[in-house]
Parts: sequence; structure tokens; C-alpha cells
Amino acid sequence: MTTVDTTAGESRGAQAPAPVVGPLAGDPSILGLGSFIAGSVALGLGLVGVVPTGVLGAPLAIILAATALGLLMATIWCAVLGQSAVAAVFGIFGTFWLSYAVLVLGLDHNWFAIAATAVLATVKLFLVTWLVIIVMLTLATLRLPSAFTAVFVLVDLALLLLLLAFAEASAAGVPSSGLLKTGGYVVLVFAALGVYLFTSAAAAGTGGKALPLGPPLLR
Repeated sequence: MTTVDTTAGESRGAQAPAPVVGPLAGDPSILGLGSFIAGSVALGLGLVGVVPTGVLGAPLAIILAATALGLLMATIWCAVLGQSAVAAVFGIFGTFWLSYAVLVLGLDHNWFAIAATAVLATVKLFLVTWLVIIVMLTLATLRLPSAFTAVFVLVDLALLLLLLAFAEASAAGVPSSGLLKTGGYVVLVFAALGVYLFTSAAAAGTGGKALPLGPPLLR
């Protein structure tokens, strides 16, 4: 009678499972940060006057098809990996950019039947709401490296400047051009900081060394 040698099978069964590969592997922040940078640069350049004042729809193709979509894709990727905090950051920013696109398109095409006299108040409502949300996000993520906190603080500042610009609008409903441009420059600054964060993530993702991001403000 022959005997079956099960030793090899047992040893194979005892081996550790293979690491996760494919779509579940990698760092979603590379996609998320790249998408964030694209919309920030487009919006910042629009605010500082690269396009004529009042042409709010100029950056929408980038904001809607690249930034909002890319951030929401990164959000799903993070959620699959169990990175709930990062998923929340990307998801909140993704919906911010998406809601900005909907606001501009809605006002331009009168989707929401908002009277011309209420447009200024509608824009201020939008800015106040998102200023509250991003300040909340800033406080909730103080345990992240300080470079991320700096981005959130600059986003808060940009929203505040835009809110002040519309709060000081003239009787004709034209916001303060000086504050709009200042807000645009702040947007470009946090876009530049986003480039730094992207470079760090991309370096680590391609086998290099991540850049220093600073210690968290809370431990």
C-alpha cells in the first residue's frame, strides 16, 4: 500500500498569505493631491485675473472633470484601504469642488430659480457654509503632520477673504476686486504647498524618501 506524503502540502498551507496587490495596493494620496492641485491652480489663476473678472465658469472644466472626480476616486480608494481620516479629507474637499461647480453652473443657467437680487446672498451662504466645514476639518485633523494643517489653514483664509470680498460688494453686486485677488494668491500658495505634499507622496511611492512634513500640532 502506498502512503501519501502530506508534509509538502502542510508546509504550503502554513505559509503566510500573499500580500495584497493590484487596485488595493499603493497610496491614494498621490491621486488625491494631484487632483487637488489642478483645481486650486485653475481657481487661483482665475481669481487673480488671468481671465476677465466675473468669468466664474473658466476653471469649471478642470474643477469638475479633474479635481472633483479625482478626489472622489481617491476617497473610495482610501475607504477600501480603511484609511477613514484621509478618506474624509479627500471626500470633503471633493464635495466642496463639486458643489462649487454646481453653484456656478446653477447661477449661470438659473437652475435653482434664484432671483438676481438674491445671487449675492446665495454666494455668501455658500462661502459661510464651507468656511465652517473646513475650519471644522482643520481642527479635527491637527494630529496630521503640520504641512497638512498649513494647507487647511490657508484654505480657511482663502474662503474668509472671498467671503469678505462678497460682503463688501458694491450696490451693483460687484465684489471687491482687491480681496478677490488676495484670495486668489492665497489659493495659489496652498496649491504650491499641495505640490510639496504631492512630491513627498510621489517620492515615497516610487521607492524614494518622503520629504519632511513637520510634526503634528496635537499628539
